[in-house]
Amino acid sequence: MVKGNRCEDGGSGKTGEGNSNSAAKSFVFQPIMVEQLAFTQENKERIQVVENSFGPAGKPLSSPGRLLIGEGRLMKLCRRRPQPKVFYLFNDILVYGSIVLHGHWHKNQKVISLEDIQLEDLEDGINMKNQWLIRTPRKSFYVAAASAEEKHAWMEHIEDCRSKRLQHAGHQPRDTFATTWIPDQASAICMRCTVTFTVKRRRHHCRRCGFVICSTCSKYRALIKHISLKPVRVCKLCHLSLQNQEPTHNLVQGEVRSRGDCEETHYSDEDILDMPVDKESSNHDTVEWMEDQTPNKWVSHPKSTWSPYVYFNPAHQSPNLSRLPSKFP
Repeated sequence: MVKGNRCEDGGSGKTGEGNSNSAAKSFVFQPIMVEQLAFTQENKERIQVVENSFGPAGKPLSSPGRLLIGEGRLMKLCRRRPQPKVFYLFNDILVYGSIVLHGHWHKNQKVISLEDIQLEDLEDGINMKNQWLIRTPRKSFYVAAASAEEKHAWMEHIEDCRSKRLQHAGHQPRDTFATTWIPDQASAICMRCTVTFTVKRRRHHCRRCGFVICSTCSKYRALIKHISLKPVRVCKLCHLSLQNQEPTHNLVQGEVRSRGDCEETHYSDEDILDMPVDKESSNHDTVEWMEDQTPNKWVSHPKSTWSPYVYFNPAHQSPNLSRLPSKFP
């Protein structure tokens, strides 16, 4: 840096005032470099804390060029009811998971590339205010914020990071996304054969249309590549539709006994979909019980200087434009 300034000064043939200007530029540039290094280190520490909060079962989150943009707690509409989830927005991915141990530790980590996301703004629902839809190729779901301002902040920053990511990679937005599931409580009967659901006759979901169906109407399997590498549950109507569209499609028909058809405790449809291909997660009911014990407060980090709630700080994206504040708003 100093050597470069000296070369420029020598080439200009100026003395006195030229050296003074060079010193001034150097004085301005040095704090920016220090600020940049401080930002890089602090960003690295933040990401490491997020990674550690998911324990050994979580995926590594540290990556060259990755920035933590914001964090917070959103309500995610699950099959039975809305549940609190912790969300972390990075400049290239969106991470979320279940909250345990009073918000200091998380589990069931999900990592979604921003290139694979599509957002849809929604009006307030009966049970969920300030909601919007997050679509991905494998799964689509509803989330809600605590206020309209927070909702808009999340949507704007996700869309901004997504647009920059697509532009940088030179990719086109995806046009194939998973269908959103109709919640369990939305129907007391099978949406195909109209049989009434009971304790023994449990609800299932067609992965193609999202309808709530009984086990009899969901004995078919089809390979939907953007959802799973293995055949997934589909209803009879979707099975016939896929068969007509592509006769050679990987379709399976038979008496496939679905989990949850007896009185014992089983995984739900949502858990089965969320499970990695080669690994199963814990029982859905256990997860719900643990989340019910979580107090209604925002996730806090061990470091007191960090925000106890969602933050979107301009310094995360442009550290050279403003100094890092000692405490985020």
